[in-house]
Amino acid sequence: MASNGAYNAFEMARAQFDHIADLIGLDEGARAFLRTPQREFHFTIPVHMDDGTVQVFQGFRCQHNDARGPSKGGIRFHPQETIDTVRALSMWMTWKCAVVDIPLGGGKGGVICDPHNLSMREQEQICRGFARQLARNIGPVLDVPAPDVMTNAQHMLWMMDEFEEIQGGHFPGVITGKPVGMGGSLGRTEATGYGVVYTIREALKELNIRPNDTVAGVQGFGNVAQYAIELYTQMGGKVISVSCWDQKDQCAYVFRKMDGIDLPQLQSITDRFGGIDQAKAKDLGYEVLPGDVWIDQDVDILIPSALENSITAENVEKISKRVKIIAEGANGPTTPDADKVIHERGIHVIPDFLANAGGVTCSYFEQVQSNMNYFWEKDEVLGKLDVKMTAAYSAVSELARKQNMYMRDAAYVVSINRVAEACRQRGWI
Repeated sequence: MASNGAYNAFEMARAQFDHIADLIGLDEGARAFLRTPQREFHFTIPVHMDDGTVQVFQGFRCQHNDARGPSKGGIRFHPQETIDTVRALSMWMTWKCAVVDIPLGGGKGGVICDPHNLSMREQEQICRGFARQLARNIGPVLDVPAPDVMTNAQHMLWMMDEFEEIQGGHFPGVITGKPVGMGGSLGRTEATGYGVVYTIREALKELNIRPNDTVAGVQGFGNVAQYAIELYTQMGGKVISVSCWDQKDQCAYVFRKMDGIDLPQLQSITDRFGGIDQAKAKDLGYEVLPGDVWIDQDVDILIPSALENSITAENVEKISKRVKIIAEGANGPTTPDADKVIHERGIHVIPDFLANAGGVTCSYFEQVQSNMNYFWEKDEVLGKLDVKMTAAYSAVSELARKQNMYMRDAAYVVSINRVAEACRQRGWI
């Protein structure tokens, strides 16, 4: 699901930051420092294609802030990637690491490419080229990348291998999201989606609602969405709709079943990019609807888990009056103008950098395990994740209640205060 070109993600991230800077009275020096990435890298990656031609791909890496620890953040392969999107995501990663109180800063990377149209050999060359370009500027104590949109464990392993070839040693902590057995962590695959549901569980407790009495609609059907659906249904909730991007038609579709979707059934007819086979879905009793109707489903919980700018001023009014919780599984899915409407309606928002922080938290666990060369069992990883996510939600929710503050504002206040304080203690600002 491509992001809406009418919005600039970095302008949006800065607007959110500026709002909180005003709220907490942040001084001008701190504002200037925190609203701009500390470092960013632009580079080209030449690739010998399978047809004998050479194609040059544009790559980016932003390190927004490392006052609290090494930069951390994913690498996206996407045909509509831009430097401003990477800048915004690196800033959001800074706040995300701070809100769950892990000792990392924010980073993000991307390559303008479409893996759908690239062979595995061509993708490997992009990964190795990316690692070569950044070999002096990433590492276990500098900047630790991870997978993001349309990248996976294999891509990370190629990057790690190239980095180790250049550095002449084994450094599994240079990157996370690796295959289990090659420095990857058990539980990492489930972490982001499960983390979303841990926060939903806490919000439902706060609102005195039983999970069994709720119905949810999910935008997206990638890794985050699928594991969120898995855990949410295990808790007793029912998901009636999911959406996915159709590569052939270049548009999104919603798949709906009013008595609840069957996750394993849908997974069995889904490709590796999260695209669901329409004909097979219809045969299984699913309605196939236009992609933009994901937002107006008659549900208690909305879980946007695709790309940024999914809830805008143009569609926010379509949100059902029944919706009580919006849990942002995606990064930056709600634009500021839409956020005002949601706030006014009193919908309980679990903001993106809190809701989806399970991924970076488990990436941190993987980094710790890789660096010490000792790995935990899956139950231990997920148990630690639950503790971290629950504590983070509680800190934000408590501040929101005490100060009568919107949840998104409270999460930003917690994060920005933590990062600004680290910068002050270091004498940077």
